[in-house]
Amino acid sequence: MHYFLGIDFGTSGVRAIAIDREGEIVALTRSDYDIRNCKTWRSALFEVITNLPEFVRIHTRKIVIDGTSATVLICDHAGKVIASPMLYSDACEMAILERVTDIAPLHHSVASATSSFSKLIALTTTWSQIPEEFYFLHQADWLGYLLHDRLGVSDYHNALKLGYEPLSLTYPDWLRAWAKAHPNVILPEIFAPSTTIAKIQAKVANQLGLPKDCEIGAGTTDSNAGFLACIGMGKPTLGTAVTSLGSTMVLKILSDRPINDLSYGIYSHRFEHPACGCLWLVGGASNVGGAVLKQFFTDVELRELSDRIDPHIPSALDYYPLPKIGDRFPINDPHLMPRLEPRPQDPAEFLHGLLESMARIEARGYSLLQELGASPLQQIYTAGGGAKNPTWTKIRNRYLKTPMQKPLETEAAYGSALLAKSNFEV
Repeated sequence: MHYFLGIDFGTSGVRAIAIDREGEIVALTRSDYDIRNCKTWRSALFEVITNLPEFVRIHTRKIVIDGTSATVLICDHAGKVIASPMLYSDACEMAILERVTDIAPLHHSVASATSSFSKLIALTTTWSQIPEEFYFLHQADWLGYLLHDRLGVSDYHNALKLGYEPLSLTYPDWLRAWAKAHPNVILPEIFAPSTTIAKIQAKVANQLGLPKDCEIGAGTTDSNAGFLACIGMGKPTLGTAVTSLGSTMVLKILSDRPINDLSYGIYSHRFEHPACGCLWLVGGASNVGGAVLKQFFTDVELRELSDRIDPHIPSALDYYPLPKIGDRFPINDPHLMPRLEPRPQDPAEFLHGLLESMARIEARGYSLLQELGASPLQQIYTAGGGAKNPTWTKIRNRYLKTPMQKPLETEAAYGSALLAKSNFEV
């Protein structure tokens, strides 16, 4: 009996899903964590594993972890985190961005205030007095290290915003030159997502009740795992898109060509699929999403107020609902101000305006991807907590005018579990 485990470290918590060889879910566990506190990363990782049924743990053959894209940290040779992590949404100061643009080619995608490379420059500037070597890692990289004990490895999904070139599968010359000039910084070795990095550490296997030959695979990002969770591992159709409605809103469309446009915050992930070879996930991530809604409403209020909204009647309110200053896509502007006025007295009317405005931003995002040459949009799946709100879905459908498909699953952890299963070395 073989089980495969996917673990999702998302913006709102940690989820673990175990599947069998047929892709059926056999167990699911959850935990909370503080994304700014790496000690809670470790405790949550171990908690979601130990809370799985014993029969699942003892037959788990492989584990893949996904993490929030461009959440990064630095650690020493013992794996000890040197500074608080910088999160996916943390924007670097203009002085850092100016240094990045001096290093990277003109209009390169890393020349963004929230890119991993910008954060690397910020961290090395802050910690420039540390004499010894240190590792630069993404969230999923460090979590994987806790299981397999191998520092300095990553995957080409997480490494995209570091500057890794997914077409040639190499670090570009400009980045290698920078690394040579900064020998105390150890950049990760890059693998395809789910590639087996090592077997689990024996002491960790004993602690978690896992077999000593359990494989730990290279990770992926939470939104890419969410894409896989929705469409599954069957042969995908070009133009298939997934909107992830979590704390943020991420749009991805399966395309036959990569598109990268820094001015709009658009980037392309390499998407290797066993049924069709190398394709591309083209899209972007906006800071609008569930985090904004939770600033104003509880989960109960969201359900009750959504039931009072007629989704077929447009709202006259026009917002740009950001949780704080700055957005990444479809407007890439770290200084973009939230627009949340006027605010009506009726909370249902206010919520209607928020949902309507986010649907407009989503539609603009997909329209922009089409204008820039992505494969024609054919169908849209929805992942994340927002997928469970039928009112929001109907409002989105009015704007998107594209067939909305029911996802296979909506949890990103399921996508990571599928990756573990697809690349398991028997």
